[in-house]
Amino acid sequence: MKTPPFYKVALSTIALTALPAMAQLNTAGIAPAMRGELTTPISHANATNLLSQSVAGVPSISANISNVNRIATVVINANQSGSTRLDVSLIDDFIDDVAPNARHYPPNFPNRTAEFVTSENIKYLSDWLEPYANANDASLDVILRAAKINGMARNLNIGTDYTQRANKYMAKAIALAPDNPEANFLYGMMISEGGGFIEGQKYLQKAASLGYLEAEQSLAQAELLADNHAGALSRLKALQSQHPTNAQIAEQVRIVENGGYYIWNIKNDNINVKPLQLASNQ
Repeated sequence: MKTPPFYKVALSTIALTALPAMAQLNTAGIAPAMRGELTTPISHANATNLLSQSVAGVPSISANISNVNRIATVVINANQSGSTRLDVSLIDDFIDDVAPNARHYPPNFPNRTAEFVTSENIKYLSDWLEPYANANDASLDVILRAAKINGMARNLNIGTDYTQRANKYMAKAIALAPDNPEANFLYGMMISEGGGFIEGQKYLQKAASLGYLEAEQSLAQAELLADNHAGALSRLKALQSQHPTNAQIAEQVRIVENGGYYIWNIKNDNINVKPLQLASNQ
């Protein structure tokens, strides 16, 4: 199943046209619509092209498009049989964009606007995924995305409903795939960052043994919060020697050496979050 790629576009002045919605795959596969996206085709039969023809009383328009980035189309099975398919292109792009700011506790945003827009998008995406992830035959792909989205909601303290969803889907992912590295990492991260350092370490250690680097870093965070400062620093320095070009690990070593307790509290202003909105047919 193929759909055209999505594009993120920055306009220096004004948008002249809009394309028909690309969000809908079929009745069982729908991608979230960007705010303001049109959901019905536009007829251009009687339209005037303002770029080539002037209209009395209408100022001439000048515009250009820059920073066009292609978003790869990602289509996954929503259920284990594969009878329902979902386009999760925008969801995955959003998760990648905001993960450095909201994946771990405490969240870290450059300004209140970015945090607010992220929070609103997380609520929307969590609600959009809920019927698929909550199904008895939900696929691991859907469950993991619901776990990530709701885990960020928990970190942002959006509401108890989303926190409960995070707990439910991380546990559901472990039950469905007990040897999956990402499932073990997400579950261990949630437990340890919530105060269950010993219990969370069990899952983080399993994820680390399966090659999940971020689990090793989260083990250091758990040690730090359990007042094992020396153990955390030793672990991070060992990681730094294994990954000498990893700037994030180097910064985490610096944080611990300076007496800090939250190794994920790293300034990251490279966020380009956009508002999302339900399409009219959802």
